[in-house]
Amino acid sequence: MSRHLKRLNAPRALRIHRKESTWTIRASPGPHPLDRSIPLGLIVRDYLNLCDTLRETKRALSQGEVLVDGRVRKSHKFPVGLMDVVSIPKLDKNYRVLFDHRGRLVLVPIPEAESTWKLCRIENKTILKGNRTQLNLHDGNNKLVDEDKYHTGDVLKISFDGKEIQEVYPREPGVISLIIGGNHIGELATIQGFEIIRSSKPNIARMKGVKEFITLQKYVFPVGRDKPVITIPEVKFNE
Repeated sequence: MSRHLKRLNAPRALRIHRKESTWTIRASPGPHPLDRSIPLGLIVRDYLNLCDTLRETKRALSQGEVLVDGRVRKSHKFPVGLMDVVSIPKLDKNYRVLFDHRGRLVLVPIPEAESTWKLCRIENKTILKGNRTQLNLHDGNNKLVDEDKYHTGDVLKISFDGKEIQEVYPREPGVISLIIGGNHIGELATIQGFEIIRSSKPNIARMKGVKEFITLQKYVFPVGRDKPVITIPEVKFNE
């Protein structure tokens, strides 16, 4: 695997200038895939303009100035992805990573009260010894629960302090969701229903936002019951 990445070949989710130089930072393997993550160094230097050079960026990170999901991250290649919270305590600034309507990952400023938790979607479940259930989340983390009352596709509101589940937003009709892929990426819409495809093709979700549309079920990310519980960037939504 190459350790380098040219700007022209960088994932389209990155908001960078493609032709101002040849190379950019390549995210290391981690909780988010390469094409759906931002290297932490790019966030500090290019997105937030806190540093002018990569050397300054590395120095700031090595001093523990930046937190991701409540933990100090010192690698400039650490991949930061959907729903991750980036905090800079010295500046009293907090941001959540979301998709905009162009499919680019953006940093959305959030208040202090919203910086202590994140939303994680259940991608899979595993049964362990003792009949305990392990929830496999979209950000690469796992959560052990004693009671198997959660379903694949549900979204958990998890606190950084203690990793406790504060709320559950099921993927079911009537729930407000953020679309994280396809032509309607970045839009908010209400789930109308699902269509189970009895073949190798993916299941379909019927949504209602500015207008009614269909999308793949895997692109539906619940973010609240009646209204979004997170601060949302520019989106198209009409109740």
